[in-house]
Amino acid sequence: MIDVAALRALRSVATRGTLARAADDLGFTASAVSQQIKRLERQVGVPVLAQAGRGVVLTPAGQAIVDSAPDVFQALERCAEAARSVADGAPRGVLRVVAFSTAIRGLLAPAIKELQKRCPDLKVHVTEQDPDQALHSVDAGTADLALIHDADGLPAQLPPSMTQRHLHTDTGDVVMSRTHPLAQHEKPLASEDLAGHAWVTSPPGTVCHQWFRRLFANAPEEPEVRHLVDDFATQLALVEGGAVLALIPRLARPPLGDGLVAHPLLRQPKREVYAAWRRSADASPAIQAVVSAL
Repeated sequence: MIDVAALRALRSVATRGTLARAADDLGFTASAVSQQIKRLERQVGVPVLAQAGRGVVLTPAGQAIVDSAPDVFQALERCAEAARSVADGAPRGVLRVVAFSTAIRGLLAPAIKELQKRCPDLKVHVTEQDPDQALHSVDAGTADLALIHDADGLPAQLPPSMTQRHLHTDTGDVVMSRTHPLAQHEKPLASEDLAGHAWVTSPPGTVCHQWFRRLFANAPEEPEVRHLVDDFATQLALVEGGAVLALIPRLARPPLGDGLVAHPLLRQPKREVYAAWRRSADASPAIQAVVSAL
């Protein structure tokens, strides 16, 4: 019979392309993953991987096994859920959640505090991961629940084995010092109101930087960016000096001190936040409890 851990290892190697990357995903050493693959080859009697430069590729036999793996994992998970449903259905055990940082701050942390009171037998373990990596972790079975957001207005591409539920719409505001000339502005800020002011922004490649660039998409001049900082608390420290503005998502925003104020935008940037899990885990009391709390 095929060993489930070895099957999971082969699937991770197929997705990640190397033994080392698969080992990082699974929390093993590359040597341990290699041993699992060799055990799988002994069990099926044929090679499942072949060398390709510094990486590896699946043999036709290996590809056939990987193609069948989701059915195996879903069947095993349905067995486990059936066993849990025989009990009282109370959420218990460990639920592994992977989520992007601002969802951890704004959604998960408050929910966990309440869940500890309602579900004392449930432990939520949280790991920070970007949405693409989080989806892979849940699909591969190394996590149970992912919190993800859309990418620049485009929904994330879920594997067929997964489902999702909308949780939250996150929006961005402009944060400034109370001494800043725009601080007394009574209406939502338009792009033209922001012209000529200096900024601290998140680095290129982040959602918040995309939001910032979109603010000035039709502006005649490039905005003045003085600082590129990924940490929002650090952005606020720079804003408090009074010389720069920041565009910060509400989920990510630490409490504002007395010296800061947040102003909404006329065209608010937004992103949709979803919970995603394997369809075979739909009946999980733990997943349902956490999603309900979120």
